[in-house]
Amino acid sequence: MTSTYYTGEERSKRIFAIVGASSGNLVEWFDFYVYAFCAIYFAPAFFPSDDPTVQLLNTAGVFAAGFLMRPIGGWIFGRLADRHGRKNSLMISVLMMCAGSLMIACLPTYASIGTWAPALLLLARLIQGLSVGGEYGTTATYMSEVALRGQRGFFASFQYVTLIGGQLLAVLVVVILQQLLTEDELRAWGWRIPFVVGAVAALISLMLRRSLHETSNAETRNDKDAGSISGLFRNHTAAFITVLGYTAGGSLIFYTFTTYMQKYLVNTAGMNAKNASYVMTGALFLFMILQPFFGMLSDRIGRRNSMLLFGALGTLFTVPLLMALKTVTSPFLAFVLISLALCIVSFYTSISGLVKAEMFPPQVRALGVGLAYAVANAMFGGSAEYVALGLKTLGMENTFYWYVTGMMAIAFLFSLRLPKQAAYLHHDD
Repeated sequence: MTSTYYTGEERSKRIFAIVGASSGNLVEWFDFYVYAFCAIYFAPAFFPSDDPTVQLLNTAGVFAAGFLMRPIGGWIFGRLADRHGRKNSLMISVLMMCAGSLMIACLPTYASIGTWAPALLLLARLIQGLSVGGEYGTTATYMSEVALRGQRGFFASFQYVTLIGGQLLAVLVVVILQQLLTEDELRAWGWRIPFVVGAVAALISLMLRRSLHETSNAETRNDKDAGSISGLFRNHTAAFITVLGYTAGGSLIFYTFTTYMQKYLVNTAGMNAKNASYVMTGALFLFMILQPFFGMLSDRIGRRNSMLLFGALGTLFTVPLLMALKTVTSPFLAFVLISLALCIVSFYTSISGLVKAEMFPPQVRALGVGLAYAVANAMFGGSAEYVALGLKTLGMENTFYWYVTGMMAIAFLFSLRLPKQAAYLHHDD
């Protein structure tokens, strides 16, 4: 597009494309996180042990394995998207997530097939890890290319609206089942229901994605460097390192104030588990709603300025916020403090995919975005909880606060390397 004018039909097509791409993103993250929320119920079925902690550690290990597959997924699906089209990559990734969920829903237990049960659970989780690793880069690339000029920040923000929405829906489904079924029913068969829901939702998303139009063209797909690791690093090493640098801090602070925060409120602040769940559900809902507003802000002030604000505010306020949350007793005050932290994180998450996509040309865009994100996310996001809990057991919990602060300072420094104007996507900042 060389003009910011769009016909009504063109606007409708692009908005539908955003909906189609982001619907799959929601399903992917629902399926990925429902595992974590249901683990307490299915752990005994796959890892028989007298110690519930051992069971949960085993399921957590399988969860972590899903994270480790993300870089491989980022590479495979990034190459697929750059060489064979964004649409094909989007369809295959959601189909793989469907297969993984359906597999878990139908798995026989340890009592039926012995050690094959946990082995097959691990296989299903690895399939899901590959899928979600490829989903991020391709969705970010597709949404950045299809979004309306001058409103790219706003439209691209729906990637994280649906990412957070997937987590919230996973919690909601489990809460509903807890109201409808007894504890014994949930442990016997009820835990399978969310995985069936996820598989069906993935098929619906697949149908939506079938109607998407392709945003790449034959010229870029046939380029000798298309989807090539050598092409990526020969010509775009600096861009890759820049994206890796600020994504490391972004992933770490995101997981610190989302998935880890509920445990932090209970284990460190001593809050009642139920109150901590209410606080985090409310905070995540607000976080989801904030994304389009911060995306619109980036359209006005520029992607670089949003990222600099993210790095600077994260560096200044991470320690004070975590220190305040350490001794918080009021659920309302905890909600306010976490919401302030998530406002800072929103400067990054709302444009996370877009600011990466703008760094790479179309022939290596999905690969560059997906691989950089997956590597940084697996190393720093996926390890956040383990590092935090490990330092706590050593009596060095405050060290974790400074670790996050240090990574935010690094994110700020790498954000200084961002160009004032996007190198490869035209926009009107």
